[in-house]
Amino acid sequence: MSTVEAEIEIVNVVASATLNQKINLNAVVKRNPFVEYRPEKFLGLVFRIRKPKTAILIFRTGKMVCTGTKSEKEAIKAVKKVVRGLKKRNNHPWQTKNKNSEHCCLMESF
Repeated sequence: MSTVEAEIEIVNVVASATLNQKINLNAVVKRNPFVEYRPEKFLGLVFRIRKPKTAILIFRTGKMVCTGTKSEKEAIKAVKKVVRGLKKRNNHPWQTKNKNSEHCCLMESF
């Protein structure tokens, strides 16, 4: 009986993050023309970034889903980059209770 070895390659890491605050998605759209938001089709706002190449879904509840990165490190970097961008461009569309309000939970798909 021969053994078969599988070659595993991580091609997509999905991370979820929580801001612990509600977000005014309409305010985000007004100050970030490059985001996609069509609430009649999908309740989340799509925020795409180039480095690392990923898409982050942002919901009014403060929940975020990051998809498309290749590692946990890239996912965390992407979420932090979007949070910094939201704070900078939107004059805080939410009230941050503490500096480390992002919480990540990772799921790897391969």
